[in-house]
Amino acid sequence: MRKFVRGNEAVMIGAVYAGVDAYFGYPITPASEIAHAASEYLPCLGKEFLQAECETGSANMMYGAASAGKKVMSASSGPGMSLMQEGISYMAGAQLPGVIVDIMRAGPGLGNIWPEQGDYNQAVKGGGHGNYKNIVLAPASVQEMCDLTILAFDLSFKYRNPAIILADAVLGQMMESIVIPKKVSDAPPSEWAVKGDAETKNNLICSIYMDVDGQEKHNVLLNKKYEEMEDDARAESYLTDDADLIFTGYGTSARIARSAVDILREKGIKAGLFRPITLFPFPSKELNACASGKKIIVTEMSNGQYRDDVVLHLENKEQVMSVSRMGGNLPKVSALVEAAEKMMEGRA
Repeated sequence: MRKFVRGNEAVMIGAVYAGVDAYFGYPITPASEIAHAASEYLPCLGKEFLQAECETGSANMMYGAASAGKKVMSASSGPGMSLMQEGISYMAGAQLPGVIVDIMRAGPGLGNIWPEQGDYNQAVKGGGHGNYKNIVLAPASVQEMCDLTILAFDLSFKYRNPAIILADAVLGQMMESIVIPKKVSDAPPSEWAVKGDAETKNNLICSIYMDVDGQEKHNVLLNKKYEEMEDDARAESYLTDDADLIFTGYGTSARIARSAVDILREKGIKAGLFRPITLFPFPSKELNACASGKKIIVTEMSNGQYRDDVVLHLENKEQVMSVSRMGGNLPKVSALVEAAEKMMEGRA
């Protein structure tokens, strides 16, 4: 079955089919439709929807319900995500699963409600305190807003770790046709949870270790888990096999770059596109397999945050160029085509 929906609504369709138990959130443009859809869908299914008093409350409510083994989620945008960072850090430290959707808007500060990708470092590097990582998925279509929400829940429970869907206002507000999932996911195992019964009375959910050696041991355990996550790195390559020049970007920026690739191919320039689907774990093997030693143009709606990771993970950096916009502006296909032509002619 197909449905023509907004990206934000597709998130909740995916969450429903992932078996979400509870949504805790506070509305903020351009993510508010996710809360609206949650308030409509979940009570009809006997699930919980609660509008928290603020984003800080939302994150802590997620912590509590996740401790009981429930599938929980929230959604916000830049300023709200900033407020949630302490709670997300607590969830990571306590090894609690949960899905948070960030529909990015321009910043810093209140910024504006237009699309940007300036939350990359906050999401991918861990915007709260301590040594931790979030699983981060980057959809590039309304269909992926649905599908990657399901995957986010699966990976979150697989690794007992917070997962973030990192999208932007274009993807949240645009409408496309999606294929509805066929079945609801099964409940994941949660033998670690606290359920108020005799079987789980010895389970302990916390992120505090008063002993320094114990805290270090816990951090080592977490970092080993983050290394294991590399097995679930995902990426998409488009016309990269014979490409002399590779564009790379994620989300909306990748969609724009794909159009540039098609135009350049018509002009006889062999261009391709590398799009990471997981921003953490970063698909470094896949990036190097198709882009190492080639001319690379990084496109993003931020100040080089994604470019820094591309450069970090590339083993052979022949030439890397950036085409970026900020403040709610989108990179133009024409600007990408012009940059590629200059690079191939040796004028860049």
